[in-house]
Amino acid sequence: MEQNQIFREPAKKRAVAFFDGQNLYHRAKEVFGHEIPNYDPKKLFTAICKVQGWLPQGVRFYTGMPKFRKQPKWHKFWRSKLLRMRREGIDVTDPWLHYRPEKIILGDGTIGTKERGCEKGIDVRLALDMVRLARQGQYDVAILFSQDQDLAEAIKEIKLRERKDIG
Repeated sequence: MEQNQIFREPAKKRAVAFFDGQNLYHRAKEVFGHEIPNYDPKKLFTAICKVQGWLPQGVRFYTGMPKFRKQPKWHKFWRSKLLRMRREGIDVTDPWLHYRPEKIILGDGTIGTKERGCEKGIDVRLALDMVRLARQGQYDVAILFSQDQDLAEAIKEIKLRERKDIG
């Protein structure tokens, strides 16, 4: 953009939502007591866009996928939920969870271990997609559903790029 060119806000801002699925689930469980992830990302995003007067341009959902042999109940649940999301046009990223042993204290006070599923690379993928889509001019507003402070670096990168484009 030339130095003397004036930046104009678009009449209708285009919005894209980025959901950190597990983060959202754990916060909803903590705050509202929900035992299952019964939220609807598309409805939530659409409602926010309607209130703000933004044009919804897409929903992106990121979550680790439990392996069937490790967590059959959650594997079936997420497979079904993510299939529904894809059919609704949501862009889903769902790499396998990685499992690692975790020490636990048993009822009798002895220490045991159990395997715990951990997401690897979800935040990095979400951050990269946010920055890439911003650079491609795919949205004017990003709505980020996460409390992960690491994602602040991606937001700083997007804002830095915007300042360079304007100035």
